[in-house]
Amino acid sequence: MSLSLSVLLAIALSATAYFMAPRHALRFVAGDRRKLASLPKQYGLSAGLSVFLPAILIALIGGLGGLAPAFLPYIVIAVAAVALVLSIWQSRPEFIARNRAESIITLVLIAASGVAILTTVGIVLSMLFETANFFQDYDWKDFFFSTEWSPNFRGDSDLGILPLLWGTLYISLIALAFAVPIGLFAAIYLSEYAGPRLRSIAKPAIEVLAGIPTIVYGLFALVTVGPFLRDYFAVPMGFGQSASSVLTAGLVMGVMLIPFVSSLSDDIFNAVPQTMRDGSLGLGATKSETIRQVVVPAALPGIVGAVLLAASRAIGETMIVVLGAGAAARLSLNPFEAMTTVTVKIVSQLTGDTDFASPETLVAFALGLTLFVITLGLNVFALYIVRKYREQYE
Repeated sequence: MSLSLSVLLAIALSATAYFMAPRHALRFVAGDRRKLASLPKQYGLSAGLSVFLPAILIALIGGLGGLAPAFLPYIVIAVAAVALVLSIWQSRPEFIARNRAESIITLVLIAASGVAILTTVGIVLSMLFETANFFQDYDWKDFFFSTEWSPNFRGDSDLGILPLLWGTLYISLIALAFAVPIGLFAAIYLSEYAGPRLRSIAKPAIEVLAGIPTIVYGLFALVTVGPFLRDYFAVPMGFGQSASSVLTAGLVMGVMLIPFVSSLSDDIFNAVPQTMRDGSLGLGATKSETIRQVVVPAALPGIVGAVLLAASRAIGETMIVVLGAGAAARLSLNPFEAMTTVTVKIVSQLTGDTDFASPETLVAFALGLTLFVITLGLNVFALYIVRKYREQYE
């Protein structure tokens, strides 16, 4: 018997407990629900969870702990069967099933939160350990302060992060400079000016952009935006002749980020109490003045969160950069030159038949940890802004 089949049987037993437990409790009171300590559905919920959760827990622990696959399915079924009998026997009129169900649900929620926290801790620790191994073989000063990125799996590599950080920040800033104003203005129009009919059409149309795969955006940058910028701007102005450039990737990435900014900002603007708008208009302010001086300041903490989400999305993007900006690691202010980002080099260093003990491969973990620290700094800054402006409206 397979483990998946035993889990399905455990689910069937939990469903059986859900339907049988209320009936068992009602038999003691001749069907009079008023004599039960809890509602019948609470008896069913308590019994179903009491059967399902232990069986699933045994399956997970046994699978991760390397328990013999031949015996684990039978153990899961046995635990579910025993729990079925006990839960039905326990379903008596004096049993407060509601408290039991609430306790089990609370434990499930705590476990879910713990899984999220432990996953984050595991990711950070894995990067820390591998990064420590990297710095044992490569000088940290050369990594953080060198301006040369030239990995060579035969040794003597230059693994300076500065060109990669510059490309990441340069492309992200261009993307945010394009996406944030357009997204905010679109959100202001949809929430404050547009009618219900136009809003029902325009908002889903903008959100469609969020569902387009990033590889499609990359192809759009490679085939359309890159050649356009090269032929009509870069070549005539003498800035270069390459279709792959920082500006190409930044503009296309900005288009991708528009729905992240507009949709979240629109929901935030709609959450601002209407009484604040009415009070401003009642004092003689125009609609635009009300938006600038009342709605936007009140929604600023949420707007910061939307911009932060867009920034994190831009920093972590890979496919658009590969196809739109190229893979050249360099320090330059020319937006029409090809550059690359940290995420692209993480992929390239871990792709192919490589030795995971070499600095050229372990550098990917150091790059990932650096990105993690940068995004953490963005979160701390955003939290500071949120707390500072919230105090003015509480």
